[in-house]
Amino acid sequence: MTSTGEEQGAAGAGRDGPLWWDRRRSAVWDGGLAAVSAVECAVEGIDFAHEAGIPVFVGMLFGFVVGTTLVLRRRWPIAVVLIGIAVSPAAIGFLLGVVGLYTLATSEVPRRITATLTSMSLAATFVVMYLRTRGDVEADGTLVIVLSVFVAVALTVPPVLLGLYTAARRRLMESLQERAASLERELSLLADRAEERAEWARTEERTRIAREMHDVVAHRVSLMVVHAAALQAIALKDPAKAVKNAALVGDMGRQALTELREMLGVLRAEVAKPALPVPVALVGSFEDGPSLGELEALVGQSRAAGMVVELDVRGPRPSYGAEVEQTAYRVVQEALTNCHKHAPGARVVVRLAHRDGEVAMQVENGPSDGEAAEPGLPSGGNGLVGMRERVLGLGGVFVSGPTDEGGFKVSAVLPGSGRG
Repeated sequence: MTSTGEEQGAAGAGRDGPLWWDRRRSAVWDGGLAAVSAVECAVEGIDFAHEAGIPVFVGMLFGFVVGTTLVLRRRWPIAVVLIGIAVSPAAIGFLLGVVGLYTLATSEVPRRITATLTSMSLAATFVVMYLRTRGDVEADGTLVIVLSVFVAVALTVPPVLLGLYTAARRRLMESLQERAASLERELSLLADRAEERAEWARTEERTRIAREMHDVVAHRVSLMVVHAAALQAIALKDPAKAVKNAALVGDMGRQALTELREMLGVLRAEVAKPALPVPVALVGSFEDGPSLGELEALVGQSRAAGMVVELDVRGPRPSYGAEVEQTAYRVVQEALTNCHKHAPGARVVVRLAHRDGEVAMQVENGPSDGEAAEPGLPSGGNGLVGMRERVLGLGGVFVSGPTDEGGFKVSAVLPGSGRG
């Protein structure tokens, strides 16, 4: 079964026609053409009957049957064209030949077959016209040939060219529709991927905010608890030292509140801009976060809380990115917080080394002093996880675990330029 341009155009609208037609409208259209062709051929069959010396009724019936074959043009376009060529000597089937050639050109029949049948139709029409014109027109042979060629070309070439144009236009429309559908699928896929990336970025940002909140609250509040316990123990024995510890508790509380307000302020500012699919404003908070230059003050706070801390810095400090500075600070801060929670009274060593293209840090504590009381600080178990995520997120290396002496060690190495 072959397909024509009209069939292909109807395919997209759904099949609802009888037999080989895709649409009822196509069946009605072909039926109408076949009826007109049958009437035309039946009338032309009268002259054919006179010329052939057969009864008029037989000639009309023959023409009627030939004309009705046009209804098969979508199903068998080659057969319709061959019938038109076969009856051309009887001067029957003008509409049949023209429509048959047009349908053949619009179908998916190989072009070599279309060219062969077109040539055959052209030659048959020329021969018939030449023979009939030579007997009816008193003119020289050249005029007869020219007239025959003109009629043959006029009845053959235009329908074929129109059919080829229609087929090419149909293929172009199908190609454009396919490209539009493909583009729509790609856009849908890109939108899905963008949504996935946005969701991933939102999750990453929420995780980072949670780490920031944990670092700020856990470290400051842990020191406040330690100082409060010391304040309770020495309040009556050493009022001057108690006053000093109370001032330290107040300072730490204010620092914690200040950092919390800064982070909450950034979050509120981001809520005011709902058009942004990913919370990007907090990225700028790296510029305002803590840095390695504040490491001495951080260690001093732990010393003020009664911890024995040694700070060992080696190598000249180069210029690091704000993200690297804050991450290194937070690793040391969280490690010191864990020492306050789990190793009260232990000696702690904080080592910081500036090397070519990277910064290394290590916080190691010895075994806990058995005489020191546990501060009773809660632990959610997220400290080491948060440190590891920070370091690995910048392309660094993170290692933690117990030491042979019964203590604990946290080590990290960060590339100086940020993400590796």
